[in-house]
Amino acid sequence: MSTAGSSGRPRVRTGQGVVEGRTGPEGVAAFRGIPYAAAPVGALRFAAPAAPAAWDGVRDAGAFGPTAPKAAYPRTFAALLSDPEIPGEDCLNLNVWTPQPAAGAGLPVMVWLHGGALTRGSSAVPVYDGSAFARDGVVFVSLNYRLGVLGYGLFPDAPANRGLLDQMAALRWVRENITAFGGDPARVTVFGESAGAISVGALLAAPGAAGLFAQAALQSGAPEVLPPDHVRTMVRRMASLLKVPATAEAFAAVPLPDLIAAQRAVLRRSGALLGGPAFGLVIDPDTLPEEPLEAAARGRVPLLMGWTTEEYRLWFAPTGLMRLLDRFGPLAVALARVRTGKDRAAVRALRAALPGAGPAELAGQLLTDRLLRDPLRRLAGARTAPSFLYEFGWPSGVPGLGACHALELGFVFDTLHVPEAHWLAGPEAPQELADRMHAAWVRFAVTGEPGWEPWDGCGPPMVFGGPQDQEAFGPVVTPPVLP
Repeated sequence: MSTAGSSGRPRVRTGQGVVEGRTGPEGVAAFRGIPYAAAPVGALRFAAPAAPAAWDGVRDAGAFGPTAPKAAYPRTFAALLSDPEIPGEDCLNLNVWTPQPAAGAGLPVMVWLHGGALTRGSSAVPVYDGSAFARDGVVFVSLNYRLGVLGYGLFPDAPANRGLLDQMAALRWVRENITAFGGDPARVTVFGESAGAISVGALLAAPGAAGLFAQAALQSGAPEVLPPDHVRTMVRRMASLLKVPATAEAFAAVPLPDLIAAQRAVLRRSGALLGGPAFGLVIDPDTLPEEPLEAAARGRVPLLMGWTTEEYRLWFAPTGLMRLLDRFGPLAVALARVRTGKDRAAVRALRAALPGAGPAELAGQLLTDRLLRDPLRRLAGARTAPSFLYEFGWPSGVPGLGACHALELGFVFDTLHVPEAHWLAGPEAPQELADRMHAAWVRFAVTGEPGWEPWDGCGPPMVFGGPQDQEAFGPVVTPPVLP
């Protein structure tokens, strides 16, 4: 139920108590920092999420809650990817944007899982503002979940995949409370990008998430798990630095700043993009009992899935790796072939499709095929439920980035006006393209289809920023020439 608040401060009663939000432009009400689980501190640091405590009176929900503890991005990426850090213990919180903060509206719901390699990111990133979705008739929810060793470290004395358990707890909160915010719990779309999309893939496979959402979207991330030894190696490295046993009990006794400092140190030595130790999801009998790609293939919920044309440029261009791989010449392509398991015919096909491409571009495209295009196409082709594929092809106005990883986010959220969106897209990103892409995501949430035909197993995906996009949605501005 909703209750009256002061002007511009709507109130909604949740299962734990009343929250007071803020009404913004176009009548959208935002409620931020609502706890969906107890603070993961003390004995709960490495435990499954516990129920949040109830409160008396009215809880102010006018500001984002604490973000999950994390190490900051390296300087190179911090200049491109916003990642606010809000201190506090109650990091298992979520936010709701709604055009009608009252029961009975029955609006579709979208639940967003942020990216960040399962070690960084939060719901407070300005590009993830949910106002445009609410403006267009969707109740939008975003959430924080435990990251790094806190969410995904593998211990003999703690449940595995705790970040995934957090996400399921948030989805249960949505099922139990979203009606009061104007949403329909039977019309929930869960979607995410990068690590958020990998998380969506796990939710498609997790028995504990069954029935918590009706459809899903995976942006630049495919269902995957890591070998348990890869994750244990990260924990052992941290234990060695901290001089404690590699157990949850021992790690729980370490002051949080020291724990994050050790995590920062081991992350500098990890290379998830090329394989090797990393924090991530693992097969676990209690939370994720089988390969998520196989389980997702049997699912019946509609899926929207896709990638950007030049995912790899986010990692290759700012770090100088593009220039380095180009200097390696054919050796770079050979190394990429080994990493991806591709044959020479695949390289020849790439050269034919990309005349003039250098070794770095060829290597990057091989990696994009291996990590994203191949598994997502395989998933779409194995399903009987509809799967809609897309590609984001507009190149960034930031020199060298091209159509890189995460570039589509400001378009999907219709937040190109946010200053942080310019860090990745540049200041002249086409609003017309954002209008079309955002509308497609809204349409998917409302109707179960985004505006083009399901993938037929062999045709091209919808290309946003390309000729197919123009034909389907109207004219698109000419993208800038890639430097």
